[in-house]
Amino acid sequence: MLTAIHPKLPMRDKTKTKDFYINHLGFQEFGKADYEGYLMLFRDNVQIHFFEFKALDPSENYGQVYIRTKDIHRLYQEFINKQVKIHPNGPLEARPWGQLEFSLLDPDNNLLTFGQDLYP
Repeated sequence: MLTAIHPKLPMRDKTKTKDFYINHLGFQEFGKADYEGYLMLFRDNVQIHFFEFKALDPSENYGQVYIRTKDIHRLYQEFINKQVKIHPNGPLEARPWGQLEFSLLDPDNNLLTFGQDLYP
């Protein structure tokens, strides 16, 4: 029945969001249409959508997405090489709930956590 989920996160500036996800995180734009105030991006099998929220106060944004990966070490190193800032409370480490994870914040303080099963 259910096949996928595409979270929608707030963004203040479409140009900055697009630049961060494409040039730093390796996403691509989804589709050919350019919708005002809306952005759709993908990488591999993951899609994230963004809606414009110009009045967003990043310090009050609690948007979060958990993204699973099969090669977390390679992904982590890719982001380090691109000088993506890893969240100070989210370095790559094993978690008690059986996941190897790291986290980062996008320009609007949406928290992205990347995780891989420790015991597949």
